Amino acid sequence: MNIENEELKAIDEIGDNHHNTSAETPLRDDAFELSDSEKIELIKEDVTRIMQTLGLDLEDDSLKGTPNRVAKMFVNEIFGGLNPQRKPKASTFKNNYKYGEMLVEKNITVYSTCEHHLLPIVGRAHVAYISNGTVVGLSKMNRVVDYYAKRPQVQERLTMQVVQELQKVLGTEDVACVIDAKHLCVNSRGIRDIESSTVTSEFGGKFKEEAVRREFLDYIKLETPF
Repeated sequence: MNIENEELKAIDEIGDNHHNTSAETPLRDDAFELSDSEKIELIKEDVTRIMQTLGLDLEDDSLKGTPNRVAKMFVNEIFGGLNPQRKPKASTFKNNYKYGEMLVEKNITVYSTCEHHLLPIVGRAHVAYISNGTVVGLSKMNRVVDYYAKRPQVQERLTMQVVQELQKVLGTEDVACVIDAKHLCVNSRGIRDIESSTVTSEFGGKFKEEAVRREFLDYIKLETPF
């Protein structure tokens, strides 16, 4: 086996083992030099070439619009979280209620994309924090999850990014996140195990204490009756 084939095999193994290489989304320095419309045009051309290489007839009414639809979906939707201009503004407020216990937002829908095979990751996120004098709107917690999910991801990084962002917004280390999700790169290809899911967690500040962490985990087990 030559060196090039060995390198390709090593790269494939990283993807198959769902290996995380960085806590930051790996972006080039020139990532935002092109406008969204310019990216859409280039991606449309690339998708056209892929489909033609596969032997598909792009003159068919069902297929002719696919390259444009995929390009717009990539830029505006499933990878929209790569654009920092789409980052949600997380307005904070004084904790006038003097609420001193943890606040938990559970069952936040996660739609993301595995960066190794560009297949969907679908699941739920559970996020909590303990205020040190500042609170954030509930919907903003959902929006933070959605923003970081809308990019090529690995679940470990997504979990960390959600916690780090809320720590920054709230000015406290006392933030936690647990994500339970199915990966179609596991469910629909490779081992094709449709039952398995992946659970990741990140605990900051007081959530590293066993009793506080256990309280959070107990809350997310509660069933919502409506």
